[in-house]
Amino acid sequence: MNYELYQRPMMQNMQPIQYTTLTDPYVVETLRTIIGKSVVIETVRGNLQGILADVKPDHVVVKSYDKDTVFYVRLQQIVHVMPT
Repeated sequence: MNYELYQRPMMQNMQPIQYTTLTDPYVVETLRTIIGKSVVIETVRGNLQGILADVKPDHVVVKSYDKDTVFYVRLQQIVHVMPT
């Protein structure tokens, strides 16, 4: 897993805040191959169905079939993904 460090600019007399996130490059690259396809994503809170619209290092974007709703799902919350 990759650890990426993000820093926020320092403000007056404050220490910089450091953000660390885990990324799984193999999962990200595999998910990028199915962008635009229909998927079922099982998360720790339940299933989600729709079109995989985008993949970022820390989350995926899924559009509902009616295209009215957009879901942003953190990769750390995904149990498995099944293209349909």
